[in-house]
Amino acid sequence: MKIEIIGDVAEYYVQTLCLLFFPGAKFSKKDSDDSHKATVVVEKKEESISSTVTITYNCKTSTKSYEQVNDENLIERTRIRIAVGKAFLAAGKAVTGVSPQWGIMTGVRPSKLALKELNEKKSTKADAKSFFQNEYLVSLKKASLLVDIASVERKIINACSKDSCSVYISIPFCPSRCSYCSFVSFTSNRLLSLIDDYMEKLTDDIKKTFDLIKELGLEVKTVYVGGGTPTTLNEPQLKLLLDTIKAQTNVDNLEEFTLEAGRPDTITADKLKVIKEGGVTRISINPQTLNSEVLEIIGRKHTVEQFYEAYELATKSGIQQINTDLIAGLPYDGFRSFSETMDSIIELRPSNITVHTLCIKNAADFAKEKSSIYSPGNVASKCVDYSQLSAKNAGYIPYYIYRQKNTIDNLENVGFCLPGCEGRYNIYMMEEVHSIFACGAGAVTKCVSPEGTNIVRVFNFKYPYEYLSDTDNSKINNKFNTIREFYKNL
Repeated sequence: MKIEIIGDVAEYYVQTLCLLFFPGAKFSKKDSDDSHKATVVVEKKEESISSTVTITYNCKTSTKSYEQVNDENLIERTRIRIAVGKAFLAAGKAVTGVSPQWGIMTGVRPSKLALKELNEKKSTKADAKSFFQNEYLVSLKKASLLVDIASVERKIINACSKDSCSVYISIPFCPSRCSYCSFVSFTSNRLLSLIDDYMEKLTDDIKKTFDLIKELGLEVKTVYVGGGTPTTLNEPQLKLLLDTIKAQTNVDNLEEFTLEAGRPDTITADKLKVIKEGGVTRISINPQTLNSEVLEIIGRKHTVEQFYEAYELATKSGIQQINTDLIAGLPYDGFRSFSETMDSIIELRPSNITVHTLCIKNAADFAKEKSSIYSPGNVASKCVDYSQLSAKNAGYIPYYIYRQKNTIDNLENVGFCLPGCEGRYNIYMMEEVHSIFACGAGAVTKCVSPEGTNIVRVFNFKYPYEYLSDTDNSKINNKFNTIREFYKNL
């Protein structure tokens, strides 16, 4: 899609607005086709900021304008975004007939805005909901969800000390690749053969990371072992990993210790015994769907029966909390199929249920099928509504949320939990509460100042073979030096 901008507004923001109405669209400045075009004009006036947006798509054109009166409570960048967003929303609706439930709210972390309303502006929940409805044109349903989540997060965040931090450990290997997946994970026999060497380097990375955390005077609150699929590791490899972590910190003092056991076909009683003895308090066992045909279509190499078997093993293992992930909007997974899956999961009473909306990224196999997946016939919105209502009726509360580009119907991903079982790492990571120190290939360290006003990201090598090629640890040492410099300058 062609974008033309006249005035002071970020092109990336305009692209995210386009994706509200034209999911999966690609953008090119070289595009000479004016049949799919958005023109944005921004004008700064003495007492206001005005924006005019013209959208042309499939022989339909609409021009809409909006004037945002200057408000000392809003910085200029925010006023510009609101003016452009409201004009774009009106023009987009006129051309497509689509009314985005999240209005003009874009970005991964909508609850950060809600936390700001509740904390900094001291708004009541009712006032915060009204603010998002009026300023961002968010529907009442989504505004209520957002403020309810922020209210739960606020209690946990406000109790978090300034010297706290978390650790993320990456195991970027899977037994096979799912069609919707865009994560850096490796599945071929040749690449899986790297695991032993990877674990040797990773354990050294972990030791040095915890040493640095102690040097900085920080206290680790949560540890999260993610992937990929960490339970791709065999028992000795898992034991090595968990023993390394236990040697660096008192895991009994952690608020939470999570290990992703996402693929049911990688879970055994022996592995769960190692995981429990390693101090892990929370695991994820992720069916995504309990429809056998859909599992096959999306490339999940496990059966529904294997999920139930793995879940039963997990409940008998003594691990405190179990999370299950589901995906709304999967191809050929209709409303009846999804609702039956949701009902079956609730019947198991896991401590956490995370409902994702299918997001199509360019690295995923499903990227080739964008047009059919984004078609108006997709029932993702109905499925998401059902998940939230049925979870609430079953006594679960929503506790964290994030959104992504190119998600079907621009919907959200929400974590639900039984009261008191909130996934702490998810909240700390998503709301950027404190620093997350990352170990392993594909992992990103995020240094966060105590006030949350300064954030620096430090990237590890993306792929395991690159990570292993760093034989003199220059990349890891650079990571540590960057982190030290960040804290030195606070």
